[in-house]
Amino acid sequence: MQLFDVYPLNDITIVKGNGSYIWDDAGNEYLDFYGGHAVISIGHTHPHYVFRLTAQLNKIGFYSNSIKIPLQQELAEKLGNISGKENYQLFLCNSGAEANENAMKLASFHTGRKKIIAFSKSFHGRTSLAVAATDNPSIVAPVNQTDNIVFLPFNDVAALQDYFSLHGNKVAGVIIEGIQGVGGINVASEYFLQTIRKACDEYGALYIADSVQCGYGRTGKFFSHDYSGVNADIYTMAKGMGNGFPIAGIIIAPYIQAKHSMLGTTFGGNHLACAAGLAVLEVIEKDALLENALSTGNYIINELKKITQLKNVRGRGLMIGFDVPEEHKDLKKHLLLKHRIFTGEAKPNVIRLLPALNIGTKEADRLIEAINEELGILN
Repeated sequence: MQLFDVYPLNDITIVKGNGSYIWDDAGNEYLDFYGGHAVISIGHTHPHYVFRLTAQLNKIGFYSNSIKIPLQQELAEKLGNISGKENYQLFLCNSGAEANENAMKLASFHTGRKKIIAFSKSFHGRTSLAVAATDNPSIVAPVNQTDNIVFLPFNDVAALQDYFSLHGNKVAGVIIEGIQGVGGINVASEYFLQTIRKACDEYGALYIADSVQCGYGRTGKFFSHDYSGVNADIYTMAKGMGNGFPIAGIIIAPYIQAKHSMLGTTFGGNHLACAAGLAVLEVIEKDALLENALSTGNYIINELKKITQLKNVRGRGLMIGFDVPEEHKDLKKHLLLKHRIFTGEAKPNVIRLLPALNIGTKEADRLIEAINEELGILN
């Protein structure tokens, strides 16, 4: 049997990781500024993470949500304390797409309405409703297409207000990434997020903060949406939540009522997933990783801005993007193959940096040095 060929692959086989470094099967060391797509939040094979999962696996790895799982309540309390959303409710699932799917479904249940507002260059996942709310027609199958998703321009306050004034009584929710990841590290303005909050309050819709990639401390606040000073009704989470173990969730405002069977999942919130989630939060808290994400991220951004060939350096904390001029379009490839540094990208020529939250200035300097060297070579 062959693998279904949907991933363009680098000819590299990673066999070991430690902190922000990974090694291939030939023993070559790489610096990881990509984190497996913002997943590695506390570093590869962090000792506390390995201990937590190993200890739990030696007890029990899984049983279904038909029984009490105290680890779920422990995770909810720790997450509430660190995120500052103590009075919210937690539903656990497995992936970012599943989190966004359930968030939009819950908004529709709560309001009795069908319309969801999404934005240009959004990416919310690949499952049915999540991909319908993703601004990439090439990955939306005919069966996923629906008139219930409306796309508006990102950061366009007037367009948002105009749509609500005409159709606000039909809107179930607004879903927005605080910083668009796949779309190219586009930061939602604080005023735009405040306008969403105001419009949702006025028309009885729910504000869904997609924090799958821009949450969990990556930007220096627990949720990037928190920079706006307003709360969302639902926050979606995944990626760095389990440091590589599949776990996701949505946290839900207290005025949204649950009823049995309205949401559900087989694997979500299992014992091993909760152990992974707790390990991540414990390391984030103990090692002050929100503060490190902000300080190291600011250092990287400032150093990148000194490189005149790079354009529009942007982001917050350790979610950083910059535009690469066409004549340097191979920069990402050269960083990987010549300097053994993993980075991310967005089309056409954007490099994305999504490292572990405990990366330091030593690693940042290695990246900056490599970029400077490559741009000098390519000129």
